[in-house]
Amino acid sequence: MARYEMRKFVAPEFIFGIGARHRVGFYAQNMQARRVLIVTDAGVTAAGWLAELIDNLEESGIPSVVFDAVTPNPKDNEVMAGVARYRDEGCDVIIALGGGSVIDCAKGIGIVSVNGGHILDYEGVDRIPRPGPPLICIPTTAGTAADISQFAIINNTGKRYKIAIISKSVVPDVALVDPETTTTMSPYLTACTGLDALTHAMEAFVSTASSPVVDVHALAAIALIHANLPAVIDNPNNTEARENMALASLQAGLAFSNASLGAVHAMAHSLGGYLDMPHGESNALLLDHVIRFNYQAASDRYERIATMFGIPGAAAGERALTAAVAALRQRCGIHDGLAARGVTRGTIEELAPHAERDACLFTNPRRASLADLKTIYAEAL
Repeated sequence: MARYEMRKFVAPEFIFGIGARHRVGFYAQNMQARRVLIVTDAGVTAAGWLAELIDNLEESGIPSVVFDAVTPNPKDNEVMAGVARYRDEGCDVIIALGGGSVIDCAKGIGIVSVNGGHILDYEGVDRIPRPGPPLICIPTTAGTAADISQFAIINNTGKRYKIAIISKSVVPDVALVDPETTTTMSPYLTACTGLDALTHAMEAFVSTASSPVVDVHALAAIALIHANLPAVIDNPNNTEARENMALASLQAGLAFSNASLGAVHAMAHSLGGYLDMPHGESNALLLDHVIRFNYQAASDRYERIATMFGIPGAAAGERALTAAVAALRQRCGIHDGLAARGVTRGTIEELAPHAERDACLFTNPRRASLADLKTIYAEAL
């Protein structure tokens, strides 16, 4: 008889499918919103999604104000500026319209608006005393799954690394996952976010906190990404592939939000904070190197991942899987290594200590020392 470890599984209410975004007025009304703060960025605004959202809210009789001063890898000062806007305008509900950076910034605004202090005060696991105001998320990328996760990642600009805030208090109240909003992503952003979702699913599946429920979502996500990511990069208007990638991001998010992550994300948070690199690109450049480091500690799990890549059981192994992951990265247009992005042996001395302290490292299947992390960074040069 199987014996399972006790596990908690947390997920928000979500609607998945074309047109889901148009339910925003209904949910805002249910939350008795009097004034909504919309958190977004310039790219989303230029794509036309903001104007449509404001119209949807106006049709429901709900006034809104916009905070759009969010940049990739959201900064601590941006969160604090958003908090000031939220308070000054007398808002009571937050709607995040954008990718992971926008959604994480919105989560940060909610945390501080209720609990006070500075966003950097909340780094770590379960450090938030009171939940923030109601949060509705409308993701416009297919990868970060910030719209359903227990994570918020914010850039500590003073120390140049990303902090991880992990708490069920930052799980949004509602996620409206509409694949149509992902059609305005560039091919490179599509690649970065898709490979971010792949990393979520893989790290969740091999995490020391995985569970049978997590496994279902993680493996489904890996299969969807392998089958659809190249197709959607080749043809951005491939609606079916866009829907499958949005579903993959959702599935991967359900997995990692509950099983946490591993060394790839710990190292990518440090890397992205230091160089302001796209998060998915950071993950993509590290993933096969971390798999190589971890493989013997979770070989049975990596063999199951290999089958999702179409690698037959007899051929499954560390070399075959890492080669397949590297080939997918290249196929998606992410070339070269960390050195081409400005990382040096000297930089690694700055990066590794932050990665070693990252909360994601605790669920990596193999214990990684400071020296190990330096070695992996060096291999990824």
